[in-house]
Amino acid sequence: MRRREFIALLGGAAAWPVAARAQQQPDAMRRIGVLVGLAENDSNMIARLSALRQGLAKRGWVEGRNIRIDYRYAPAGIHAQELARELVASQPDVILAHTITMAAALQKESSTIPIVFVSLADPIGAGFVASLARPGGNMTGLTTFEASIAGKWCSMLKEVAPGIKRAAFVANPEIQTYDFYLRAAQSPAAALGIDLVPTPVKAATDITNAIEGFARVPDSALIVPPDVFTVVHSELIIALAARHRLPAVYAFGYLVSAGGLMSYGTDRVVEMRQAAAYVDRILRGDNPANLPVQAPTNFETVLNLKTAKALGLSVPTGLLLAADEVIE
Repeated sequence: MRRREFIALLGGAAAWPVAARAQQQPDAMRRIGVLVGLAENDSNMIARLSALRQGLAKRGWVEGRNIRIDYRYAPAGIHAQELARELVASQPDVILAHTITMAAALQKESSTIPIVFVSLADPIGAGFVASLARPGGNMTGLTTFEASIAGKWCSMLKEVAPGIKRAAFVANPEIQTYDFYLRAAQSPAAALGIDLVPTPVKAATDITNAIEGFARVPDSALIVPPDVFTVVHSELIIALAARHRLPAVYAFGYLVSAGGLMSYGTDRVVEMRQAAAYVDRILRGDNPANLPVQAPTNFETVLNLKTAKALGLSVPTGLLLAADEVIE
């Protein structure tokens, strides 16, 4: 697998000489808060947080030696506001926010503590930053989504199953990325002759009922966009797709490793490693108001040939050659 990292949308950042944090010694014990939208025992989240610590250690910040990291877990947003309040009350030097729900919860609690966000689509639309080049407040970070990838999901489905006529867009409508990607997918889906069907889900029973009902019509498929809720229930979605022989495309490669058919999106472990660079810069005095929001430029395609075979699908050579990882 080729691991390709993001590059900054815009480079450079101004110093923050008036901040008290900048006046502290680099080897003093500093505090970092982390608020994530997955469970503590989620294997992918464990890998991402390990990458964060590795990225910090590379820059001289070692947990237990000169940094203390306080972790809070709010799977699918459960107790997010309460946990955000706890973290802010502890007055850390910087907080890492995973997903828009966590970032929004933290924004409500503090307008002064620096916040580095990851795994969200539209920080301007969400009201987190004034612009990508100059965020202007206490928040900055990395966006890992880009509207054009919605078209890629549609084209991948059409490539692997040319007979597809309809695709369910399965996600929690309360998540910002639902409307973001639904709008982005509508035109490319129509151009490919795919009827895109909004399929909002807010509970596990919604997922089961929606997919089982959708599967009753031939030539159907699933699009599962970035959504913490569907990640939490990914085992159910993957199992239902297999049971009803529905081709499905996901935003995350690790869901393909777990049995999904295929994915197109960014590498979340790399994302956390890059987030460490911004946490480091803030700990050393940079002002988040002047740190440009980073946008993704490279994406990865992951295919699961075992799942394709089980679904009776033949993956085209072009798609195979374009894949960064093929699971056999």
